[in-house]
Amino acid sequence: QVQLVESGGGLVQAGGSLRLSCAASGRTFSSYTMGWFRQAPGKEREFVAAITWSGGSTYYADSVKGRFTISRDNGKNTVYLQMNSLKPEDTAVYYCAAAAAITRWTMARADEYDYWGQGTQVTVSS
Repeated sequence: QVQLVESGGGLVQAGGSLRLSCAASGRTFSSYTMGWFRQAPGKEREFVAAITWSGGSTYYADSVKGRFTISRDNGKNTVYLQMNSLKPEDTAVYYCAAAAAITRWTMARADEYDYWGQGTQVTVSS
């Protein structure tokens, strides 16, 4: 069982930065692939980024590549999402998720993740 709690959301102007954190409980955090997803009002939840258990591989949606960076600290049971050059279209509720068994071909599928946090709101003003 893994419990996830996101933090770090807020209101920021376009071009600004935010860093989201996701704190996980449970001794097996280091064995999970971790992902970030987001959901804007009236839209489906979409993949943002993912990182393998060791941190050796990362994956990004095209819409955030070059602007967002996912990282993890297994010693602190925490995964991060550094978001730079934010745009109004990045406005959404951001969720972190944990997957026990996933492949690089299914990393972007929300239904492949086993545990989810409650989400944190990110609002980017123009």
